[in-house]
Amino acid sequence: MADRTLRGMRLGSQSMQTEEGVEFAERQRAQYRTPDGEVFDVIFAADAELPDVWESPKSGREGVLLAPDGTPVDVEVGDAKPARTHWDMLLERRTRDELEELLQERLELLRARRGGGERLGA
Repeated sequence: MADRTLRGMRLGSQSMQTEEGVEFAERQRAQYRTPDGEVFDVIFAADAELPDVWESPKSGREGVLLAPDGTPVDVEVGDAKPARTHWDMLLERRTRDELEELLQERLELLRARRGGGERLGA
């Protein structure tokens, strides 16, 4: 009885599902080139906007998008705003004098908790 169970079937290694009736989405192929000359393809949806740069799956280097004739596509550099730091955001909420006053209050509180008003770091 045990010799008749699922003979010839490799469980888990093959899918029983077929591609019959499946409609694949339209796709487009984009080519990228890294600075060292490596060219690689990336598949995107047909309606996707192609990014100007893409990371190579083999080397991890950044490649630039190539036009259909093989020349690099000009990257439009917009007005990039500098990143706001924590300090910039803090100065939007408080003046420098207010910050100095808050610092002194916190230092006094810390010194009082340490006992006797000793200085930090001493």
